[in-house]
Amino acid sequence: MPQMTVLEILNRTKVFFEKKGIPDARLDAEYIISHGLQMKSRMDIYLNFEKPLTDAELDVLRQMVARRASREPLQHIIGDTSFRGFIIKCDKRALIPRPETEMLVDMAKERLKGIESPFIVEVGTGTAAISIACAKEIAGAKVLATDISEDALSLARENAEANALGDSSASTSSSVPSTSSGTLVFAQGDLLDAVTDDVIANVVGASASTATLPKIDCLIANLPYIPDGEKGKLQPEVDKFDPALALYGGPDGLTLVRKLLQQTEGKLNAKASILLEIGSEQAEVLKSEADNYPWLEFTGIHKDYCGNIRFVSYKTARSANK
Repeated sequence: MPQMTVLEILNRTKVFFEKKGIPDARLDAEYIISHGLQMKSRMDIYLNFEKPLTDAELDVLRQMVARRASREPLQHIIGDTSFRGFIIKCDKRALIPRPETEMLVDMAKERLKGIESPFIVEVGTGTAAISIACAKEIAGAKVLATDISEDALSLARENAEANALGDSSASTSSSVPSTSSGTLVFAQGDLLDAVTDDVIANVVGASASTATLPKIDCLIANLPYIPDGEKGKLQPEVDKFDPALALYGGPDGLTLVRKLLQQTEGKLNAKASILLEIGSEQAEVLKSEADNYPWLEFTGIHKDYCGNIRFVSYKTARSANK
């Protein structure tokens, strides 16, 4: 019996995925086959169409294909994803970082121009993709990444170490310098409750008794914003495999966002920015509620690279600094 070739398994996998309702069936088939056969890239598939597959190789691919057919996310099967060119490990411990979220880093870089060694806080860090990118791309950045989930933080620390940012945490005696332009420290806690004087001192390498501990220059958060009523209605990849803690944000999805904004009073520098990822229908709601936070100024509703409303921004109000 002739051995199955790479081209044959690719075509069969694509058809099988289409029957299972997998989005981007061909693309996912290519990723699985190139990964399963330990190719350097998907392009190698096209250079090896006629290559016959061994029984051992077919066994590996069958297992991966079965997992994807059950709607397990491709990133979990492969084990990682790319975020701004940084390889981020992915599994059930945290939400898979989406390409659209990369724009938050660009927004932060723009707002922090001219600020030396900015103090950046990311709340709800998950995989730490945003914090890793900020620490790597923003010169001298002091980044604190927090999460309420210890599982998520364990994954975040693994990603930080894999991206040459060390295994920093707020329990260490001092922040761990990285080989990049910035440093990254982790702390566990509920939103800004995790940002204590001891933690801030650890980030900047100072004493907690120092009278001039820095305030936040940029606060970034991609918090759970899906309304509770959407449970069970999401794509299987999300509903079955992403942690519920990272998805649902109360009756209208904004419970945690409002709580975070309320906590910012007195914790921001004079020119600080807040950047939040939200659902497209929630932006106008938050704009209409801006007066609830008089120490903040609502500065805009922003679209992602695909033209979809995805972010809102705030800055410290001038009146808060008088």
